[in-house]
Amino acid sequence: MAGARSQTAAGLPLMTQFCEQVNPRLLVEIRRSNPFAEARRLQESWVACIEKKALLRLADQTPPWIGPDHLTALGFAAQIGAGVSYALSSRSHLGLLAVIVFLALNWLGDSLDGTLARVRQTPRPRYGFYVDHMVDSFGALALMSGLAFSGYMHPWIAMGLLAAFLLLSIQSYLATHALGEFRLSFWKFGPTELRILLAVGNLALFWKPIVLVFGVRYRLFDVGGAIGIVGMAVVLIFFTIENTIRLYREDRIVS
Repeated sequence: MAGARSQTAAGLPLMTQFCEQVNPRLLVEIRRSNPFAEARRLQESWVACIEKKALLRLADQTPPWIGPDHLTALGFAAQIGAGVSYALSSRSHLGLLAVIVFLALNWLGDSLDGTLARVRQTPRPRYGFYVDHMVDSFGALALMSGLAFSGYMHPWIAMGLLAAFLLLSIQSYLATHALGEFRLSFWKFGPTELRILLAVGNLALFWKPIVLVFGVRYRLFDVGGAIGIVGMAVVLIFFTIENTIRLYREDRIVS
């Protein structure tokens, strides 16, 4: 009974489960009376401080007719544009420069939409959380598909990067629900740093698309992609173990 009381106090899961079976309409009312609790955002990347100031200034200067949904759509379209540009870069190097432009637009849309909603005090936490991260997932698929067709990265490396990204995203979303903390960066490295690194890599492809590793020739992006896969795998394993231990200690069985 003590366990049941603690569950009820934590968010009425027993009551909502009962209502879902007996009266679904009552379940909707209970959820409305218990609004979505927005998780604490953890942003500790290298450029977080500068980025936050820039986003606040941009939000203040954004015309009233531009809303967060417009910016989300811009970020999504830009990421698709980056994927298409990578695919076209197999025919022209200008595609690599177009990718950099689209990455900048993706940063603007993806980073500013939430800031704009908070500055205007019009946040929609559940809607924003769901839409933003589904957009990110489809955008990552478009970007990695473009890299796979570009000729600058082996398709298996691109698939490995996509799988690692999605697994790390799943870990982050589960931690948000279970711990109430949404981590936007890992070990001082976040989405903005990834965009910067990718843009620098694009410029490097103009001068050195092939590199020597222990005397063996590899494509620059194959090496970078392999390092990225290993790095994300290490982060995934580390935070999975850390969060599991933390939840095990916090979620004690009450007898």
